[in-house]
Amino acid sequence: MVGAAAGAWAGACGYPQLPRPNILVLMPDQWRGMDLGILGHPDVHTPNIDRLAGDGVLLTNTSANCPVCCPARGTLLTGRYGHEHGVDVNDAPLPDAEITIAETAKEHGYRTGFIGKWHLEGGKRLPGFVRPERRQGFEFWAANICSHNYWNMHYFRDSPEPIAMDGYSASFFTDEAVSFITADAQAPFLAYVQWGPPHNPYVAPPEYMNMYDPDALTMRENWSGGVERARGRYMGGRNDIAGYYAAITFIDDEVGRIVDALKQTGQFENTILFITSDHGDMLGSQGTYLKRKPWAESINVPGILHYPAGVRAGVETNLPFSHVDVVPTLLGLARLPIPQGVSGRDLSRRMFVEEQGGAPQEAAAVESVYLQSYTPTEQSEFPAWRGVRTERYTYARREQGAWLLYDNEADPFQKDNLAGKPERRELQAKLDGMTMDWFERTGDSWRERSDLPYR
Repeated sequence: MVGAAAGAWAGACGYPQLPRPNILVLMPDQWRGMDLGILGHPDVHTPNIDRLAGDGVLLTNTSANCPVCCPARGTLLTGRYGHEHGVDVNDAPLPDAEITIAETAKEHGYRTGFIGKWHLEGGKRLPGFVRPERRQGFEFWAANICSHNYWNMHYFRDSPEPIAMDGYSASFFTDEAVSFITADAQAPFLAYVQWGPPHNPYVAPPEYMNMYDPDALTMRENWSGGVERARGRYMGGRNDIAGYYAAITFIDDEVGRIVDALKQTGQFENTILFITSDHGDMLGSQGTYLKRKPWAESINVPGILHYPAGVRAGVETNLPFSHVDVVPTLLGLARLPIPQGVSGRDLSRRMFVEEQGGAPQEAAAVESVYLQSYTPTEQSEFPAWRGVRTERYTYARREQGAWLLYDNEADPFQKDNLAGKPERRELQAKLDGMTMDWFERTGDSWRERSDLPYR
């Protein structure tokens, strides 16, 4: 359960005595980490998020440990790997016994709110009602279980009566987020806002769709065109990518609305704002689509931390960071205790501004993050795999042995697979050793999993 009191813990760590900060996690669905204007993307427009990244910490090496929806969402609430928190496949419920960041914050006097796509209830993918006792510490509720029918969606508050959204659904969730933020500017809050876009179907309001001409887009060097999925339907073609960028720019404007609400209520400076996604999207790169893959387009997600009262501004780092580290790092920044059983690392001391204005104390070296896919990929293209991402390399193996090895510094589009090459034997053995060390330490196994048969 929860450890020492927050005040004593903060004092022991030598953090400055700041007011208790708000914690706000903004999580669009299926957004690749490289698709941000601040990273020099040639097409996509994200001015609001770019501004937050420029004034905060830009974590360019942020990874989804398990790049698929439900396992990632469970990890982003618990700080535990999918096989630890019990959601290692899509459509499985998060067990009631799991301790979430919301339960910790609530215990220490925080208002807690969840807005958007939950997808941790188990069962069929419906825009359904989640009973209050299943909300894992979240008090304010404006959400549904799972729906990507963006133009005809319902959500729920505290009764099973659906609330219709007249228009593009993501804007209604932003309205609810603004309502929660501005309801009580005196008490600290923790809120998760989880929009559906830019997840497929790749659509946005017309004024955003008109911003991107599919034929004028700059395609990634490893893009090989649309991938046929079924019945002539292609995924990851130019039209999909234009719609995906349109949805990103729409969400960027929604982030701007939330920032405006924080500023208008005087809470902007003292809010820990973290932006990420549950996983990326291949979108035709490497000749495949969607997620669950070990390539950068699938595992690399946005990592933006903005906290003017307590975090250095203008920092860009390639420090390996992953979903499992989000909960302990946010709790560390807020000087709240970290529950027992959390597997991620509190990296706040790599970012925190010391009281006298000096540099943050150095934390132990972070050599790698652990990557997992417990199930075969979409259409069973590839089997389950495990791997690591370091500052420079990405490695993935199947149960039988090595599969992929990339030097991301020399080969940023991951076009040259080094696995099995004699001249890279020592490097491969080192990365495989890291992978299996994570495998053993976390109690992982090669037990075959498959998504639950809810469709």
